[in-house]
Amino acid sequence: MAMALGADLLGLVGPMPSGPGVIDLDAARAIAAATPPGVAAVLLTSATDPENLVTEAMQVSPAVLQIVDEVPRAGYARLRAALPGMRLMQVLHVGGEATLAQARAVAPLVDALLLDSGRPDAPVKELGGTGRTHDWTVSRRIVEAVDRPVFLAGGLDPLNVGRAIATVRPFGVDLCSGVRRDGRLDKTLLGRFMAAIQAADGRGHQA
Repeated sequence: MAMALGADLLGLVGPMPSGPGVIDLDAARAIAAATPPGVAAVLLTSATDPENLVTEAMQVSPAVLQIVDEVPRAGYARLRAALPGMRLMQVLHVGGEATLAQARAVAPLVDALLLDSGRPDAPVKELGGTGRTHDWTVSRRIVEAVDRPVFLAGGLDPLNVGRAIATVRPFGVDLCSGVRRDGRLDKTLLGRFMAAIQAADGRGHQA
């Protein structure tokens, strides 16, 4: 359904401490294997130890590994060595000016950034799917400051995604809770979301 409505990337949500849409790694592997050329399967993982990241990535074999928590700087070299050809996307949870410095530091180590609205320091970590927006002016500054594609996430829905694109000018947008009903992806909401993207910027890439 997502591909039929125009998604360029499919997010496969692996083990997470919170948030919707989690599937087991065997299901993620099956979806990744069935994803056709032109659409990239993206494994979302909350693992932070490089060896655990490698294990999950090798089990699923996605095109992109999306790391939603903080990884030791030296860990990226391990990932590059163990996962040749797999793209790395680092999630940053936008909390203010400090995120800009984080983006500048990690951008050279990965292939793309994704800006979200989680709270990694919460008692139960929130690492995505919160339904909350963040300060898009900070996100826009990050887009302007780094030389990697930047995806925007966090509380996007059919009503606000056009304004988000106009404000941030991201490479692409990422969505989850804003197009779900009763815990499932909703075709009508997703269709409205895609139409809003096309109206705002026909060049957009959707996740």
